[in-house]
Amino acid sequence: MSVLVYTESENGKFKKNAFEAASYASEVAQQMGTTATAISINANENESLGNYGIAKVLNVSNDKLSTFNAKAYANIIAEAAKNEGAKVIVVSSSSDTKFLAPILATNLEAGMVSNVVAAPESTSPFIVKRTVFSNKGFAHTQINTEIKLIAVSNNAFGLVENTTSTTVEDFSPTVSDTDFSTKSTEIDKVVGKATIADADIVVSGGRGLKGPENWGMIEELADVLGAATACSKPVSDMGWRPHSEHVGQTGKPVASNLYIAIGISGAIQHLAGVSASKTKVVINTDPEAPFFKAADYGIVGDAFEVVPKLIEKLKEFKAQNA
Repeated sequence: MSVLVYTESENGKFKKNAFEAASYASEVAQQMGTTATAISINANENESLGNYGIAKVLNVSNDKLSTFNAKAYANIIAEAAKNEGAKVIVVSSSSDTKFLAPILATNLEAGMVSNVVAAPESTSPFIVKRTVFSNKGFAHTQINTEIKLIAVSNNAFGLVENTTSTTVEDFSPTVSDTDFSTKSTEIDKVVGKATIADADIVVSGGRGLKGPENWGMIEELADVLGAATACSKPVSDMGWRPHSEHVGQTGKPVASNLYIAIGISGAIQHLAGVSASKTKVVINTDPEAPFFKAADYGIVGDAFEVVPKLIEKLKEFKAQNA
């Protein structure tokens, strides 16, 4: 009876959240006195999961699965869980798994808990800590079903190296045409930039930028930091930036290690969507802006003066430490 973890990949490469989910599954397995098994779909370098405590990898190679399909993927993971006798299944909290997890929970008749931020406090009874009320509080939730499905919040548990001898086995699940009753017809992806979901650092701009013509300094700062760019809801509503960059309660949630808000006042919906970020920095001319109450660091000043100086100093620091 192992702990099963679904490890996400893209273009054959594991995402950061795959290693975080693997780290979490390994910790749960240790607490339960068993081992952790991963299931990967069209991924390369499966052996790398051994760095995070995975004893066995079930490798699925199927061209039909080259594009994510929630129903098909959920059915495959459910089949693997039944074959392995897994009573605990771990997934990440990506946009894909938010579609996949409810289907998987239904297939396995599993109790599902999302937004989990820490290893189980107890495995008998099974109790986990999760965020609630848009990350404003925590709940300690007991799962009473025989099979348990845990969705781990991004950047909550972290990457925990635990080198383990890993075996890779080919797994050929049943894949039928009915699994693809819905399918993606087109996928638009940002090319050559860090994505909001995977970025450790996010640089975000608001109406204080005054117009789309001034977005160059946001992109330059992001480039220097190796960060993703984002924006507030009004900015995307006005068409200054694409809706794919809108972060907040009604947009994409952000759980980065560093979130820099430039010219964003900090409406409650925006703060709710970025509160999971570990360190928040705000740059705003208004000292009464709500964001300052939520920020770890704040600069009261004109972004058009502060940001260029920040970029200059960062470039100097990088040059000296190259």
